[in-house]
Amino acid sequence: MTVTKEDLFKPGQKMSAQAKADQTNATAREILAAETVAREKKTEKLRALRLAQPAPEAPAAPKKGRRK
Repeated sequence: MTVTKEDLFKPGQKMSAQAKADQTNATAREILAAETVAREKKTEKLRALRLAQPAPEAPAAPKKGRRK
């Protein structure tokens, strides 16, 4: 089989600039939505771990003594 121009490049209709922009926009929105979901999931996990920890006691106030 010989390699020809038609074998390497798909003949047909090219995408318009608007169609390319729409496709890029949709892909970017999908990526951002996935990142948002992952961030919210991580935040909920960390919040649950933080709330599960015992409350820290307030540090004792240092005694004020007489200074010389």
